Amino acid sequence: MLKIRSRGNESVEQMLKRFKKLCEKEGLTKEIKRNSYFEKPSERKRRQLRKSQRQTIRKKRADR
Repeated sequence: MLKIRSRGNESVEQMLKRFKKLCEKEGLTKEIKRNSYFEKPSERKRRQLRKSQRQTIRKKRADR
């Protein structure tokens, strides 16, 4: 659960901007968009496979 506390004389707009950034950083916006429509199980598996491939490539690059 995300919580944002006011910093001194911070306006509501600034707090909202910080909250949106935090949500984006945590990946909540992507999760909401992904769940907004039905995804076939084959598409889900394909997406997870691509994600794991990207992670292995990044890990190999970091090891060098």
